[in-house]
Parts: sequence; structure tokens; C-alpha cells
Amino acid sequence: MKQTTTDGPAQTSPYHPRAAAATVTDLMRPPLTTAGEYDHVAAAAYLMKHAATTALMVTDEQTGQPAGIITQADITRTIAEGRDPNDVRVHAVMTSRPAITTTTSLRDAANIMTSMHHHHLPVAGDAGLLGVIDITDVCQALNNTGER
Repeated sequence: MKQTTTDGPAQTSPYHPRAAAATVTDLMRPPLTTAGEYDHVAAAAYLMKHAATTALMVTDEQTGQPAGIITQADITRTIAEGRDPNDVRVHAVMTSRPAITTTTSLRDAANIMTSMHHHHLPVAGDAGLLGVIDITDVCQALNNTGER
């Protein structure tokens, strides 16, 4: 597990002043906390609690590229199935490779999020994980631009 901090203040979900946002780059924020594929699910749950988030981006520890996403629902499902989160690795329960690119439109991101039932999506580039977008921010931006 690694916790990454940024120099600037973390953005929060309330309305972004960017009514003309066209791509996910306009809305993404840095992923403050990430998990590795081989970390235990219990460690991911601990990080989520202390980072006050409902999802962690999972990165490939060698390439830095997004490998997937683990959510509170994944952790809950693991426990409900009677599996010990101290024995289960993140890669066994995460959603693999849901990343989008910086040129993905907000409309396409919204479609991906709703069809896959994701509230967060990692944004990737050649350098690896660049940021994360949130369904609330995408919906607010689409409402502000008048797209439906």
C-alpha cells in the first residue's frame, strides 16, 4: 500500500466551477491513496477508512499503470462470502483495468460508469495513473453544460 500526497489541496465533490468541461482531464483529481494488486483486502479497507474514500485505485507496482479498482462493495462481498480479508489479495476481488484516458469525453465516462456501475474511474496515460474521476463530478459537469 502506498499513500501519495500532492502539493495542492485535495478537491472535493461539491460543484466544480468548470461549466465547459469537455473531457475527464477537466474534472480529474489526483489519486491520493492507491493499493497494490498483492496487498491484502484488509489493508485496502484500512486505507479506505483512513482516507475517507469508498474506492482505491489499484496500480501495477512495476509499471505504475492502473491495474484495477477496489471498492467498499468488493470488500463487503468478500466478507459476506465468508472469506477472510486478511487472507484475500486485492487482485482477487478488484475490477480489472477499468481505466479511461485523458481524452475520454464526459459523456463516454458517464456511459462507462453507469453501464459498469462504478462511482470512480482511474484516468491513465503513458506515464501511468494520472488521476481519478467521480460520478458526482461527471454528472454535475454534464448538467452544467446542458448535455443529457
